[in-house]
Amino acid sequence: MLTQTIPSPAVPAAKGFSASRAPATDPFGVVTRCAGVIATEFSYRKEEEIYGEGEPSEYVYQVIRGAVRTYKLLNDGRRQIGAFLLSGDVFGLDPGSTHRLTAEAITDTTVRLVKRRSLEAAAGSDVRVAHQLWTMTAGDLRHAEDHMLLLGRKTALERVATFLLEMDRRLAKAGMMALPMCRRDIGDYLGLTLETVSRALSQLSDEGILVFSSARQIVLRNRQRLADMDA
Repeated sequence: MLTQTIPSPAVPAAKGFSASRAPATDPFGVVTRCAGVIATEFSYRKEEEIYGEGEPSEYVYQVIRGAVRTYKLLNDGRRQIGAFLLSGDVFGLDPGSTHRLTAEAITDTTVRLVKRRSLEAAAGSDVRVAHQLWTMTAGDLRHAEDHMLLLGRKTALERVATFLLEMDRRLAKAGMMALPMCRRDIGDYLGLTLETVSRALSQLSDEGILVFSSARQIVLRNRQRLADMDA
């Protein structure tokens, strides 16, 4: 893991860092614009670790460009992916002082970093910051609950359908979604083998529900059929 250093306002940023201000429409911008909160950007290469499980939770992150996966390695060597973070998503809001999961760049990725201590101090004096942090934490909890239901109660085809609808909402442009993650990543997120994911996608393609324009570019032809599976 690369050691990260946040420069103070009076010191030029180290190579790879740049001062950053979030756009007004970005909820995380409410936090980063508060007095005493310094946001910087850092770029990670594809497959590079951002932080590891058990390491101190010193920063909160937001994806600016690219994509990130968070995961846990099980005792038998299997990997369970907890979430895929895309542009605008915030991560690293762990409840304790250490990270519960590992975060890794899926593609070349740029993230915004804010020191956790700065956020905690700002939240203690600014109700807007406290509200935004509560909202982001509640969103993480809601996702964890939905993911638990997905893994525990849905068939393989239903899991893939749910995943595609989620990515369609988050990624689709001009009717097409370009997935940054590979099928093995999808399997580790859904608790399925690579082969099962491939069979499910092939079945959905054969039934005319989706069309592949490339290995990772998908056009959904029948969202209602997917929604019926996800119900």
